[in-house]
Amino acid sequence: MINYDLVVIGGGPAGMAAALKAEECGVKKIVILERAESLGGILEQCIHTGFGLDYFGEELSGPEYADRFIQLVKKSTVDVKLNTMVLSIDDNKVVTAASSDEGLLKIQAKAIVLAMGCRERPRGALQMAGTRPSGIMTAGTAQRYVNIEGYMPGKKVVILGSGDIGLIMARRMTLEGAEVKVVCEIMPFSGGLTRNIVQCLNDYNIPLKLSTTVVATHGKERLEGVTIAKVDDKMQPIPGTEEYIDCDLLLLSVGLIPENELTKQANIPLDRVTKGAVVNEMRETEKDGIFACGNVLQVHDLVDFVTREAQLAGEGAAKYILGEGPKEKVYINTTPGHGVRYIVPQRINIKSGEDIKLYLRVGAIYKNARLVVEADGKIVSNKKHIKLAPGEMEDVLLPKDVIDGLNQDSKVSVYVEEA
Repeated sequence: MINYDLVVIGGGPAGMAAALKAEECGVKKIVILERAESLGGILEQCIHTGFGLDYFGEELSGPEYADRFIQLVKKSTVDVKLNTMVLSIDDNKVVTAASSDEGLLKIQAKAIVLAMGCRERPRGALQMAGTRPSGIMTAGTAQRYVNIEGYMPGKKVVILGSGDIGLIMARRMTLEGAEVKVVCEIMPFSGGLTRNIVQCLNDYNIPLKLSTTVVATHGKERLEGVTIAKVDDKMQPIPGTEEYIDCDLLLLSVGLIPENELTKQANIPLDRVTKGAVVNEMRETEKDGIFACGNVLQVHDLVDFVTREAQLAGEGAAKYILGEGPKEKVYINTTPGHGVRYIVPQRINIKSGEDIKLYLRVGAIYKNARLVVEADGKIVSNKKHIKLAPGEMEDVLLPKDVIDGLNQDSKVSVYVEEA
């Protein structure tokens, strides 16, 4: 049995930021467990720029952003175990892991930070008709083939889904000489950031077809083409709108799923919308001393936001280990109102004595709306004349003076009012 104060599971941007923040706050023995052969997580294959504008105030590529934190980890006292797969977490915070270098490990932790990131939704989740030829893969897999392995997976491309990875790969495949025929999105709006729609599709004249999906794939050994069709308001294909497109590569960018198998196995309650753990304002789950941050908690748009959230979790873990947290805890739930899909954190300690930032996503596009925070029937924050979209995370502030006036029966909600 090895003893550590803090075990961080995942060595991506969230895990590194959480570990470094915990060390800064005074935690001595910290270890990062990473199943890959290097730190950095998904950023290693994201060679495009656009990272770091919020956190560092400059534009970086994914590997550059990751390297900033890798160098800080190397200079710190944080231990790192690579090629190490965590198998389980028990009720006493004993982490069981398998390492290619050290065999089976059992680590006793005082606190744990979950930072496992997320995975892409595969074809099997889509119930797509047709054969199973080669040439159908997730956008992230294609990104790894092109950027890391140096392979070109196809020349004539159709992309299903307009998530950020799909949009970025539309541009990447075009720059590599492929022809991107179309990007299809089943929803009536894009799921990606506005800047990615402009820079990756509009700038390269790649068509985006909304309310459209792939209904069939064709080809035996290799993909030869797909059939697309318009969908109605119930997401069902409309007969007579089918169109065949000749292609040899279908990329799927149909959503990300937080990697929460460990969380479920540890019997930590999950939010049915985010698919991540239910957490408080310091990102502590409902299991005492276990924290969650980054894409394993909620899917983020920008890695800069992942870093800030991870630092919050690292600070929370440090306060838990060092016994510096609030002495009194009275929790109330945050409630998503009209137009809001979810709020993180899902519960807040009204005895925290600090301002609390609430993160949320809306369920539709609003071009001129008000984002209202209401506490006990009183409006405490009111963002007016703003554009809201499901692909872009929003945040609102719940001030300390408002929180201090709440009690255990209080209600806090956030909702959208259309202008």
